[in-house]
Amino acid sequence: MELPTVIALFFAILLSATVAYGVSSDQIDGDDLLIRQVVSGADDRLLTAEQHFENFKLKFGKSYGSSEEHDYRFRVFQANLRRARRHQKLDPGAVHGVTRFSDLTEAEFRSNFVGVNRLRLPADAQKAPILPTEELPSDFDWRDLGAVTPVKDQGSCGSCWSFSAVGAVEGANFLSTGNLVSLSEQQLVDCDHECDPEEYGACDAGCNGGLMNSAFEYILKAGGLEREEDYPYTGTDRGPCKFQNGKVAASVANFSVISKDAEQIAANLVKNGPLAIAINAVFMQTYIGGVSCPYICSKRNLNHGVLLVGYGSGAFAPIRLKEKPYWIIKNSWGERWGENGYYFICKGHNTCGAESLVSSVAATQN
Repeated sequence: MELPTVIALFFAILLSATVAYGVSSDQIDGDDLLIRQVVSGADDRLLTAEQHFENFKLKFGKSYGSSEEHDYRFRVFQANLRRARRHQKLDPGAVHGVTRFSDLTEAEFRSNFVGVNRLRLPADAQKAPILPTEELPSDFDWRDLGAVTPVKDQGSCGSCWSFSAVGAVEGANFLSTGNLVSLSEQQLVDCDHECDPEEYGACDAGCNGGLMNSAFEYILKAGGLEREEDYPYTGTDRGPCKFQNGKVAASVANFSVISKDAEQIAANLVKNGPLAIAINAVFMQTYIGGVSCPYICSKRNLNHGVLLVGYGSGAFAPIRLKEKPYWIIKNSWGERWGENGYYFICKGHNTCGAESLVSSVAATQN
């Protein structure tokens, strides 16, 4: 069949499809076809970009102060739909599309929802000893064993590093005492600023970013963390430090940095509890679910702190990734993001740098 005939046949089929669904040909433009690729469900296929934006605003409670701001956010929303399509092609094992961040530029997303600073490790950060890996279970999840608190929400504050560090301490405290206690991220946001920039490169800076290992250093020096109910999270860093040593609910004995080896990371996870890790969050802005295993993702641009709570052998993954193991990662963007607040990413390939900066912590008994 000659090329002109093939092209004519394609457009004939496209036209018949538009008639079947009651859509006029002038609605079939690039953006409309794009939207159909990044949303699911038969009812979505007839919606225009404007209708998808209206649904987005309703679902996530979005409102804007002026018509100019509204129009600007709609343009950003459309750009993020195109970005989601690119992510879907690069990361076919996951589902990418409309999320609560779909009206934010990449710069706004990085500024407000990620926040790992490129700091040097504290001088007393120890290297974790090599652990045996021969008898590791094929699947492991600390959530099933009671060591993980519910998913929290950092809000529009680059305090992810504090949630990652606190999650690790919560897990270590559970292993040490048998009690799961929700601890205070706000204490780190307000109080963890005392460091030497010459030694660390920069200091933890509340909503402007930080690093989990320097947070562990602060917890060691301060004597511990208060309960979240005693020092609740506000999502801002404008207040003074209100830490009271007499209200310490968990303290840290030591912390260590784990080698860039997936089996050693798994062994430390099983033995020592949930681990604080840094990751490149570039694919997380559009992530909806599934196992993320992008073909291209920088292992060096680590800009987000999260908590590693388990791993799986592939049963959860889509068919095309069925034999690929994955990490189970607790995020701090609320339960309405991702898989009920969790992110699943390929294990064993240092995907998006998830195995580059991993730390465990040991708690003391109080």
